[in-house]
Amino acid sequence: MKRKINLLISECLCGVPCRYDGKDNALPCLKELEASFNLIPVCPEVLGGLDTPRQPAERCGSNICTCDGTDVTDAFLNGAQLVLDMALQNSCKVALMKAKSPSCGYKRIYDGTFTRTLTNGHGVTVERLLHHDIEIYTEDDILDLLEKYK
Repeated sequence: MKRKINLLISECLCGVPCRYDGKDNALPCLKELEASFNLIPVCPEVLGGLDTPRQPAERCGSNICTCDGTDVTDAFLNGAQLVLDMALQNSCKVALMKAKSPSCGYKRIYDGTFTRTLTNGHGVTVERLLHHDIEIYTEDDILDLLEKYK
């Protein structure tokens, strides 16, 4: 039997209601992922000390602000570091993160105007993971992830 690798995964994708609005982003293929990987669920924002529910936040340059203008950068950076620590402790070389998020977004994130406009960039957690050569996927890339690691 092939040994399963550890997959760091955004907790909201596992059905945990930790999104800013108190909802989740549960994946319909979660059982398939569990059959292929040892899942290591994380929510950088909750780990960083933010409540659920909370005001939506977006990257505004190098800072992260909520829709009412509150700077929550420190909480996001603290959560990103804790996620990186967990990834390293669990020897995670691959992560499945929530697309477009100011923490977990990969390649495209919301632009800070709170108009649902996307821009090129990564969330702060993904930036840290990439800096440590952790391969990133989002829910838009699950077929590629499963194909590569089946």
